[in-house]
Amino acid sequence: MHLAYPAVLSALLFCTGLYGVLARRNAILVLMSVELMLNAVNLNLVAFDVWLSKAAEETLHSGQALTLFTITIAAAEIGIGLAIVLAVHRNRGTSDIDKLRDTAEGHETDGPDRDASTAAQAEKAEATA
Repeated sequence: MHLAYPAVLSALLFCTGLYGVLARRNAILVLMSVELMLNAVNLNLVAFDVWLSKAAEETLHSGQALTLFTITIAAAEIGIGLAIVLAVHRNRGTSDIDKLRDTAEGHETDGPDRDASTAAQAEKAEATA
């Protein structure tokens, strides 16, 4: 098999993952897109390792060893990422990235873009105080 086939497949997977990272608003879909990008890198590492091992007399399999490290790091990343997303979803009620941009505690907007529910909550807090 030629090196071009896995390289093209890897490029397509990476571009799909990059599109998912840039276009999605849901944090879980962004994490899945990052995993897709890491799997494209793993495919490239293994393909080039096989290609280089055919050309060289010694087979070190360094690409496959790097792939194992990448899979380990990806597993840790997805575990920590999902824990953070679940904690944010429990506290904020959403995992939409656009709505989570302002993560500073106690920061409220006083401009015209302040929605009615935030204003109602502020009025209840003032009435009970």
